[in-house]
Amino acid sequence: MQPDPAPDSARQLRAIWISDVHLGTSGCRADHLLDFLRCHESEYLYLVGDIVDGWQLKKSWYWKQSHNDVVQKVLRKARKGTKVIYVPGNHDEAARQYAGLDFGGIAIRQEAEHRTADGKRLLVLHGDEFDGVIQYAKWLAYVGDSLYTLILELNRGFNWARLKLGLPYWSLSQYLKHKVKNAVNFISNFETILAGEARRRGFDGVVCGHIHKAEVRDIDGILYGNSGDWVESLSALVEHPDGRLEVLYWTQMGQPAATLQAQTAQADHKETTCAS
Repeated sequence: MQPDPAPDSARQLRAIWISDVHLGTSGCRADHLLDFLRCHESEYLYLVGDIVDGWQLKKSWYWKQSHNDVVQKVLRKARKGTKVIYVPGNHDEAARQYAGLDFGGIAIRQEAEHRTADGKRLLVLHGDEFDGVIQYAKWLAYVGDSLYTLILELNRGFNWARLKLGLPYWSLSQYLKHKVKNAVNFISNFETILAGEARRRGFDGVVCGHIHKAEVRDIDGILYGNSGDWVESLSALVEHPDGRLEVLYWTQMGQPAATLQAQTAQADHKETTCAS
């Protein structure tokens, strides 16, 4: 593991939410996440589910050193005083049996409540509880997961060719999510349902993961935030010291990208480290 940047060079945030890392899969961009964690410090760190992909690990074992480094980095942050809250998702649902317990300074919770610097109460949960496919047709979710893994493999080969031609990164699965009518409707309905649940329970907003679509927006007076994923978008939701929420994309090692389209295919072939 590379040494961390000096404390004064790391960006100071009040809270960080990351989700859908999928450690244990070839699609996980653990090196980028590790770089992001080195370059950012926060009072709170929320792990909003699907941090480890138990579904894929049951099929075949895949665990690079960089995956272990991410785990060690989170544990180190907890030891140094960061309040780390882990809310398991559907891919790491085995951890839900330990909800309410603390291990190594990490609090495992079924869901959590976060209060922003400007006083907003946010419900924090993975979100699969409100996904009908997960709840009522889990076999279909397994099929979808296998197809998604295949698309990621195709996407890597496709972007290797684009890189050779000098073309920018292009995400097939993100394109399908935004263009296929049923996928667009599913995402929209999911976001609306989560915002409605937050309103019903008296919260000012909700932060979740699950659908791999980073977002911060207002839904009928409720603040909706999604931390995205570390498979494609390489995104995190963060709270600034003034309470403002923002999505950060860490698509280039050591420097944030302004847009999702700036994501680099080079990261699949050449690894660098945080410039700090």
